Formats: sequence, structure tokens, C-alpha cells
Amino acid sequence: MSYLFTSESVSKGHPDKVADQISDALLDEFLRRDPEAKVACETMVTTGLTFCAGEVKTTAYVDVQTTAREAIREAGYTKGEYMFSYDSCGVISAIHEQSPDINRGVERSKPEEQGAGDQGMMFGYACNDSDSYMPFPIDLANRFIAELTRIREEGRRMKYLRPDAKVQVTVEYNDKGKIQKVHTLVFSVQHDEMNANAEITRKMIEDDIRKIIIPNVVRRLPSHTKKYMKKNYKLFVNPTGQFIIGGPHGDTGLTGRKVVVDTYGGMCPHGGGAFSGKDPSKVDRSGAYAARHIAKNIVAAGLAKKCSVQIAYVIGVAKPVSLCINTEGTSIRQANNRRLPDTKIAQVVMNLFDLTPYGIISRFQLKNPIYHETAERGHFGINSYEDDVEVIYDDETLYDKYQPSLKKIGDSYYKRVCFYPWEKLDYVEQLRQAFGLPSEQDK
Repeated sequence: MSYLFTSESVSKGHPDKVADQISDALLDEFLRRDPEAKVACETMVTTGLTFCAGEVKTTAYVDVQTTAREAIREAGYTKGEYMFSYDSCGVISAIHEQSPDINRGVERSKPEEQGAGDQGMMFGYACNDSDSYMPFPIDLANRFIAELTRIREEGRRMKYLRPDAKVQVTVEYNDKGKIQKVHTLVFSVQHDEMNANAEITRKMIEDDIRKIIIPNVVRRLPSHTKKYMKKNYKLFVNPTGQFIIGGPHGDTGLTGRKVVVDTYGGMCPHGGGAFSGKDPSKVDRSGAYAARHIAKNIVAAGLAKKCSVQIAYVIGVAKPVSLCINTEGTSIRQANNRRLPDTKIAQVVMNLFDLTPYGIISRFQLKNPIYHETAERGHFGINSYEDDVEVIYDDETLYDKYQPSLKKIGDSYYKRVCFYPWEKLDYVEQLRQAFGLPSEQDK
């Protein structure tokens, strides 16, 4: 019997996402100046006000006001009529020093003995639903949000769009868990006040979504997923009739309140810890990235069609206390026709991947200012890439320490860094070799 599964994505103008972006913008500015900074920043945004709080241990100075306002501007809040604008909202900072009780468990004389910055469990997930190894419902929802954002920022069509938006995608699966079709799409998009008759406005927006947004996204879908966008899906656009009041003026935004949007759309469990505003010593972030990296490489290696990874840590302790692999009965069959046990995969993973905080941070080079983009575009399903970022070390000795990796342009220094390194498929061959499978090049 078929069943329905729904996932949601939100735009970077959603109030919770605005808060996430400010928190990660602050984190990036601390790391830009001090790679060893320990940061836990929370943000609240509401009508005309931004409130930043948190704990930091650093040698650097960051202008909280300027950083927050720039993040708000990039999120699209540039007009006074939104009742929340980068150049006029109040910005209050209550950021203070990190508790020494936490720090003593994290920083050690030997870097490789660094303890986890908190206790808790983190989940990673991957499946072969899409080219990004993300579940199809959240992958499609993210694509629609990205297209809405592109059209709004381009400014040539749908000029009435405001920054806030949400998209919900419902997909029909058969009783074997295979995708049948897209069942329902829900678009809630903030817009200018255009017509006294709300239904006329709503209908115009619906027509544009049918004629512009959906075709643009479908055209870029891979052929094996494009077929699921059949003509008989249900479409709801601004179901309340209008969506003029939005963003932080419509709803208060808080860092960390979109953890399911940030991950897999509800397709796998969530440990409860948010990502944004936390430096990589906090395993809520780095542990979740490591779990995604493992799951994605397992599926890409052909060991399973689906894979969830749970890792658990104790604060101040380097090695995880547990690792659990669940392939939901989709692992490959062995010579005896029995499926490869999840416990056996877990054993190999524990031997192959260094899951200490030091190991994860070193493998992904996480002490770089790469996080604002994750709060803006999403944390998973985006291919890794390299780019130059400016560094402004408050400690002058750091220029000598990192000199081989720095490039000077004028009076500024730039460092080549990798964004989304946890999305790399760099352990596929090692996993295949560990289980006696032929190399991808030999297939």
C-alpha cells in the first residue's frame, strides 16, 4: 500500500533562517580573525530588533553590529516597509566569555586529545533518491526555494516577491519505499501589497509559480527524478489568501529552530542539536557533518541504498561512546545471499574514520570561515568547492604560522578553503576495498 511523506524548506528570508545566518556570520568573523576561537552564538530577531547572545573564547574583536546588519542585508531585508531592515533595526549584543568549566574539557595540551564540546547524539543520512544523495522530498523543496530566491534577487520577474518563503513537498511512495510521484506542493511566498482583492493577487502569484518557478526547477532535474513530476499533483499557493506581513515582523526568529529543514526533511531521526553559531569543537555541528560524510560515502560505494548514522559523545571525551549504522534492510547481499550486517559496516567505519573532534576538524579543515553559507543555502546536498576567503588575524603571529596557505592581494590576505568538505565522496574506494568490492574504475 502506498504512503505519503512530506518535507519542508524555507528561504533565507524566513525569520528563523535570518537568525541562523546572523549567528553563523558572527562565527565566521571570529574564525576569520582567530581560527582557535570557541563560539556559541544565539540570535533572536523580531520587529525592528536583533538580539545576539552567547559565549565566546577568543583573542579577536568582532564588530557585532556591522556583522549582524550585513547578514540581514544579504537575507534581503533592505526596505523600511518590511518593518525589519538592516540599516534601521536595533542590534543588541549580550555575548560574553565561555564558561571555563566547558573549556577545560575541550582544550588539551595535546590537540589530538581534544574532548567533545558537549554531550549528545548526532545523525547523518544518505540515500539514492537523488543525485545529491538526499531524500527526494527535501531535495525538491530545497530546489524550489533556491529558484524562488534566485528569481527574487535577479529582480526581472515576479518583482513583487519579498524575502520570506516556505515550500512543502509531499511525495507518494509505494509499499516497497520506491518513489511514485510528487503528490502535493505548497508554496507560501511573501509579497508586496498589490491589489485590494487578495484572491486576485493570490491567483497571479499561483500563475507565476506554475509558469516560471516549477518549470525552471523541473527542467534542471535529472531524468530519473524529473519523471516523478507528473501533471496531476496538487498545488496550494498562499492558502490563507495573502502573505504581505512576514519575516521577523510576522514571526520572531530564533537560531536553531529549523533543524529538520537544515538536515533531511524528517526522513531520519534528529539528535536535537542545532548547527548555526557553533564552532566545530561543538560536536552538534562537526559530529553531524561527519555522520553525513559517512552515510553518503556508504551509499555512493554501493554498500546500501539508504543509510543513517548515529554518533554519540560525552563532553570532554575525545572518542565517541557509540556508533550505530542502519541501512533499513537495503545493504548489499553477500556471497551467502544474506545482507551485509549493519554491525559489520559499523566496525569498518570505526576503523576507517577518525571520529574524534580533532580528527573530524582536521579532516574537513573546519576552523575556517565557511559557515554563513550553510545557514543561507543549507548544510547538506551541495557539492563541495574551493574558494578564497579573506583572513584578518588579530594575532600578527598567525600570518607567519599560516603563511604557506595565504595569498596576499594588495594589503589583504586570502586563504584557499573548502566549502562543504563533508559532501566529498573521498572514502568510496576505501569502503569498497574494505568489503572486497571492485573499484569504481574497474566496474
